[in-house]
Amino acid sequence: MLVCCTGGEEGDLQNPALREPGQIFHGLTPEQEKALMAEVRPHELKQSVEAIGFSSLHMLGYRDSGMAGSEPNNHPECFHMAELDEAVGRLVALIRAERPQVILTYNDDQAGYPHPDHLRVHDISVLAFERAGDPTWYPGTGAPWQPSKMYYTLWAKERVMAVHEALLLKYGESPFDENWLNRTSQDHRITTRLDIGKYLRARTESLRAHATQVDPTSKWWFGLDDDELAKVYPWEDWILAKSIHGEIPEGMIETDLFFGVRADA
Repeated sequence: MLVCCTGGEEGDLQNPALREPGQIFHGLTPEQEKALMAEVRPHELKQSVEAIGFSSLHMLGYRDSGMAGSEPNNHPECFHMAELDEAVGRLVALIRAERPQVILTYNDDQAGYPHPDHLRVHDISVLAFERAGDPTWYPGTGAPWQPSKMYYTLWAKERVMAVHEALLLKYGESPFDENWLNRTSQDHRITTRLDIGKYLRARTESLRAHATQVDPTSKWWFGLDDDELAKVYPWEDWILAKSIHGEIPEGMIETDLFFGVRADA
C-alpha cells in the first residue's frame, strides 16, 4: 500500500514540453498553470501507483507545503502546519486497517533536500510505528497493530558515483554536480540492499507517469536505460531503523525487507 500525505499542489512544472503548442499547459499564466497542476497531479499519482503495482493508495488529506521558506508553508491546511498528533493519528488509523509488517519512510537525515513535507513524513512515520500497537493511543481507530520493521530511504553515495561515471562514459557529461559529488556519504548506515535490476521497468514507468514532475529527456532520471542501469547499479539501499526482531547480525547485509518476519526470509 502507498500513503501519500499531500496533493502536490505547490509543485512546479518540470517538463517544459508540456508548455508546447497542443499540450495541456500551453499558453497558461503562472496562476492558471498552478491551478491546473492541482488537477493533474492526482491522475499522475494514480498512473504511477498502477505502474508499480500497489494494492491500494491512501491520501492522508493535507495540502502541499511547498519548498522550505516559501509562503505556502504558512497555509493552514498544509502538511507542515498540521498538528503532529492529529497527523500521526490519521496514519495510525491506516496502519491498523491495513496491518503492514514493514513500513518504508524518508530518512532521518534530509540535509540534502529539506522539503518540509518530507521532514514531516519522517516525523509522523516514526511516531505511528511506535503508537499503532499501543491501545492507549487513538482509541476508536481500529484494533492495535504493531508493525515489525521500519526502513529509511537512502541514495547511496556509491550509487551516485557509479551512475555519474557511467553517464560520463556515455555522454561525456553528467548532471551530478559538485554538490552531489561532494555530499557526505551515509553508505556506512546501509543495512539492506535489494537487487531490483529485473524490475527497473516499474521504476521507469512510475517516474514517467509523473509527467509534470519529471522531464523525459532528463539525463538525471533517464540518461541510462533500464538495462544499462541494471549493469551499473542494480540495487536499492535501505537503512533498518526499527525492528521488533532485534538488530541484524554484525557484518550481515539484508537482501530481503521481510528478513526475520516470514519463515522463509
